Amino acid sequence: MVLAAIKPLVAAIAAAVLFQPGAAAAKPSLRDVPEIENPLFAVAVAKEVADHCDRLSARLFKGLGELRRLRARANDLGYSDTEIRAYISSDAEKKRMRAKGERFLAQNGVSYEKTETFCTFGRAEIEKNSAIGVLLRAK
Repeated sequence: MVLAAIKPLVAAIAAAVLFQPGAAAAKPSLRDVPEIENPLFAVAVAKEVADHCDRLSARLFKGLGELRRLRARANDLGYSDTEIRAYISSDAEKKRMRAKGERFLAQNGVSYEKTETFCTFGRAEIEKNSAIGVLLRAK
């Protein structure tokens, strides 16, 4: 399996909250804006962990709030709804995010062949109160 960087649920939430009119201007890709890319990556990783560990679940309202915050920040930075939509729906960006997530999880001892590793990783992130951990909860 690959990291579900923007699975249908996350894509639907993102589509609903990330679109807001704004002025278009020459700006870097949203992937190159760490204050957008990093929290979006945390949401994607938390969702993947919750999908593979039956003892943890995603804090969906917290994730939704984070996506709303990211939308507002992207708008504040001058990104239009069209630019945001292009970023979150791009097949190339989804593929890049999946690869980034798979590398990150592997570097942190997570294996798709051993689902318990998702639980171990997730519990450690919750304990650290990390950007990923605050998006997860024990069932």
